[in-house]
Amino acid sequence: MMLKTLVGLLALSLSAMCPAHAQSTSDQTPPPRGDGAKAAPSQDTDRVRARLRSGVPSRGTTVSESQATDLTLTLAQTAVRAVQVWVRTAGTIDKTRKLLTAQLSSSDGALIKVGQRVRAFPPESKSSMYQAWVTQVVPQGGGVTMEATLASTGRQNSEHYVMEVVVERGQFLAVPNEAIIEEGDKQIVYVQQHPGHYIPQEIHTGVQGELYTQVLDGLTEGDSVVTIGSFFVDSEYKLKASEQGAISNEPQHHH
Repeated sequence: MMLKTLVGLLALSLSAMCPAHAQSTSDQTPPPRGDGAKAAPSQDTDRVRARLRSGVPSRGTTVSESQATDLTLTLAQTAVRAVQVWVRTAGTIDKTRKLLTAQLSSSDGALIKVGQRVRAFPPESKSSMYQAWVTQVVPQGGGVTMEATLASTGRQNSEHYVMEVVVERGQFLAVPNEAIIEEGDKQIVYVQQHPGHYIPQEIHTGVQGELYTQVLDGLTEGDSVVTIGSFFVDSEYKLKASEQGAISNEPQHHH
């Protein structure tokens, strides 16, 4: 019964604190159609994919300075960064208001190590964020029991806490998650060739973290990719590709 209560508290807290994340997930996974059939890819998307597969250099697309300002178009450099995964769970605090205890699945528990940093807060006071560190990890009943010690005394009369364990997966060549656009089974970023001009580049990824994703190939360190505004740039590129395709497909008239 206690475990169900904790899971319920965690679900309510995460739904309130992470609307952006929920939106991101829904953006990437469109709802199924009522007839059970998959939507056919657009001709524009097919042209873009064909161009990427062919290896023919793309002329990309241009964004004016005024458009970039309106969009708050933002770039980020491809760089070696620490890729972090946050393991979220619900825990209870002891009578001293210093020690948190939580139950984890075996898969999440495999990521947890003594010494990892933990952020914790009671659901009734999300602004009361406490720092803690994992002090014990014990395999138990097909899962893992984790204990974390708060750096300061917890909130009075708060028994339950949402806990986020920060797991360092390593230093990798990586880009911000928001730079990556899903195109079916492909992942595309828009690389700045020179100010105002962007080309699509297919990449292959590895570890996906909370903020950054590992890039296995397709980019080199120092490449500038579009983050905020990437979907606008993608739309502009597809529109241009569609117009060029329409022109090239026009019948030629001979006199």
